[in-house]
Amino acid sequence: MYVYHVSEEANIKEFVPRTPTRGDMNHKVGLVWALCERTLPNFLTPRNCPRVAYHVGHQTTQSDIRKYLIGHYSHVVIIEKDWLCRLQNTVLYVYEFDDVDFYMQDECAGYYVSEKTQIPRLVRIITNLEAELEKYNTELKTVDNLWVIAEEIKNTTFNWSLCRMTFAKGKQR
Repeated sequence: MYVYHVSEEANIKEFVPRTPTRGDMNHKVGLVWALCERTLPNFLTPRNCPRVAYHVGHQTTQSDIRKYLIGHYSHVVIIEKDWLCRLQNTVLYVYEFDDVDFYMQDECAGYYVSEKTQIPRLVRIITNLEAELEKYNTELKTVDNLWVIAEEIKNTTFNWSLCRMTFAKGKQR
């Protein structure tokens, strides 16, 4: 199996473990973060683009699928309309690693971590993020405000992720 790191930065030669900033993580152990192919579409956006992502999991009900998925898609990434132009003009670099030194950090999110410096085995350049999302059977949606769908999707049976929400427009009350 391979794991991936997505960046807007080209030519990263090595990934050195960094101390996590998340409050729920051990701040004494540096980590290299990566993700599995299943959740790679969640990161095929500009780095700071706020987004709601969800995909079908083992526990996902047919009722949720009928309500939240369209056509053949099994994965959805929703961004604010104001980010669409940036997404269309962003180049991403997908660094690929052998998973030998990585261990699962979060099953639902598909996060893997390593405590060792990692050298990518290859890098893929993605210049058309919308086409790449389509390759992963992922529907890209845009909305004016992410907060309504963010709160709604938490109450479904999907595997979901809220990314970079601190950059989202003001929370609706």
